[in-house]
Amino acid sequence: MTDRRILARRFETERPRLKAIATKLLGSAADADDAVQETWLRLERVDAAELDNLEAWLTTVVSRVSLDLLRAPRRKREHSWQVEPWRDEPAAADADPAELVAQSDQVSVALLVLLETLSPAERIALVLHDVFGQSFDEIAEALDRSPQAARQLASRARRRVRAADEPARPDRERGRRIVNAWLAAAQGGDLGALLGLLDDGAVLHADYGTSTQRVEGARSIAEQAVLSGRLAAHSTPILIDGRPGVAAVMHGHVVSIMAFDLDADRIVGLDVLADPKRLEELGLDEIVRGTAPDGPTRGA
Repeated sequence: MTDRRILARRFETERPRLKAIATKLLGSAADADDAVQETWLRLERVDAAELDNLEAWLTTVVSRVSLDLLRAPRRKREHSWQVEPWRDEPAAADADPAELVAQSDQVSVALLVLLETLSPAERIALVLHDVFGQSFDEIAEALDRSPQAARQLASRARRRVRAADEPARPDRERGRRIVNAWLAAAQGGDLGALLGLLDDGAVLHADYGTSTQRVEGARSIAEQAVLSGRLAAHSTPILIDGRPGVAAVMHGHVVSIMAFDLDADRIVGLDVLADPKRLEELGLDEIVRGTAPDGPTRGA
C-alpha cells in the first residue's frame, strides 16, 4: 500500500461510506465533508505500509474526528436550517430511532434532537453499532475505551433515546395548509389573502450572504411576497428545523428556503436563507429533489 496513487484511489472508494458515517454522527453534510477531508489529511501523514486494515483505520479516524467536532463548542445545536423532506406521512412515533437513521439518507430533525441529548461518546457508540454494525472492539478503538465500556455506552444511549420525548412540532396538517395558501396567494399576487395569513406584527428576517434584511408588519411582508411571486411558482414545501417551510428551486437548484413561525392560524415570523454559499453547504438540492412535484417547481 506504499503507492500513494493506489492509496488515494482506495480512499475515494471508501469516501461514500465515510461520508455516510460522518453525516449520521454529525447531522450536517458540511461538517461531514470536513470530517472526511480531515481523515484524508491524516491518512497522508501516516506510513500506509503499516496499515493492516485500511477500512477499519479510516472508520476509526473519521469517528474520532467526528467525536472532536461533537465536543467542540460550535457543535451546540442552533435551531436553524436543518432541512428534511415534508412527506405526506410522518414516521411512526414508536419507531426505533436507530432504525430510522439506518433507513434514511438524511438524519431527521426530530431524531437529531434526540441524538443530541446524548453525550458525544454515547452518540458515537449508538450510531456506529446500531446503524453501521461496527463491533464493540472497533468502537472501543475509536473512543479510546474498553469494549465493555463501549457496549455500556451504546446500551445507555439506546435507553435514553427511547425514553426521550420527541420534540413538539407544529400541527403538520395545519402547517401544510398555511404553506399551500401562502404559495397560492403569492403566486397569484393576492395581497388580501396574504394579509389574511399574516399576523399584524409579523417579522421577516432574510440572509442573502452579502447582506441581511428585516421586514416588519403584515403589509410590508405581503407586498414583498407579491413581488417574489415567481419564486412561489417554483417552490415546494419542506420542513426546516421541524417548522413548516418552502424551498424555491430554479434550474434544479435551491435558491432560497423560508421557514414559517406560526401562532394558531397566523404567520408571526418568517426566516429566509438565500445565501448561495450556505445553501450549497447544506446540501439541499438532493433533499429537495425528492419532494418537489413534477412540473414548473422543478425548473425555471
